[in-house]
Amino acid sequence: MPCLAVAPKAGVHRKTATVRSMSGTISNQRIWAVVLLTSFGWGTAPVLIRVALDEGLEPLAITAANSIIAAIAVMVFLGFVRSGVTIGRIELRIGAVMSILSVVLPFLSRNLALEYASAGFVSLMTALVPLITAVGAHFVLADEPLKAATVGGLVLGLAGVAALVLSGDSGIGEGGNPAIATGYALIGVVSVSAGAVYAKRHAGEYSVLGVSGTQFVIGSVLASIAMLIGEGIPANPTGTGWLSLIYIGVIGTFMPVALYYWLLRHVTVTYSTIIGYVVPFVAVVVGIIALGEQLQPGIILGGALIFAGVVITDWLRI
Repeated sequence: MPCLAVAPKAGVHRKTATVRSMSGTISNQRIWAVVLLTSFGWGTAPVLIRVALDEGLEPLAITAANSIIAAIAVMVFLGFVRSGVTIGRIELRIGAVMSILSVVLPFLSRNLALEYASAGFVSLMTALVPLITAVGAHFVLADEPLKAATVGGLVLGLAGVAALVLSGDSGIGEGGNPAIATGYALIGVVSVSAGAVYAKRHAGEYSVLGVSGTQFVIGSVLASIAMLIGEGIPANPTGTGWLSLIYIGVIGTFMPVALYYWLLRHVTVTYSTIIGYVVPFVAVVVGIIALGEQLQPGIILGGALIFAGVVITDWLRI
């Protein structure tokens, strides 16, 4: 799940059949439809990345293609939205930083991790983002001190990571390496968390949609340059490879980002964190059905500890 620029918050009315916000009255059915679609997009993306890898595409090539397709989709979307979209010097500066922290590094590290572990394994690691973000915010943001609940959740989450590594279970059988996959996945987690803290530190100074469009465009350029240097011009993908890349860029990246922004306009950030619980579940289930990935004991134990840390921390905050 990529890092997004900070968006405005709105209230949630839980006692009626509707969710009320500054934008009017939105039905619970519509809210949940958006939550499920967003979770489905982010949850199935790593599965399709594994398909692309199996088709012979390299990690940097997938990163570049993903960034380019998502950038085109986002810019077309912003062209239709227009309202609230400003791209000036501040958007370019923050967008440039975010392109590295929330596009290039997370996309590439996820692709590399998926060479050594299942989609479910890697998605479970991304559930740590809120906890790592809270730790970073403690040192950077004066109004977000680290609380005991977060420390406890972080300990449980790290215990889950240790269980994943020590179990030797990668979810893909031979050829898997949970230690290497964890290392790459944690790079992405730290990068996304740093991007979230950076965006929040400058919240209110920039156009959220402007920064979002800028980070994808600059990210696609940086990823393409890295691909040409590191891997050269990729061979023409197979038909399945092309379909995978299009899916990753549009359904796995652009769609959930656009829907998540819509969601944050109508509900609180706390309410939207439900997505973080659903995404790994989608990745695990779809990976098992589509690719024959394995739900091994180490993944169950590690995932349970990570989820316990995140859920307990969220509930204590609430």
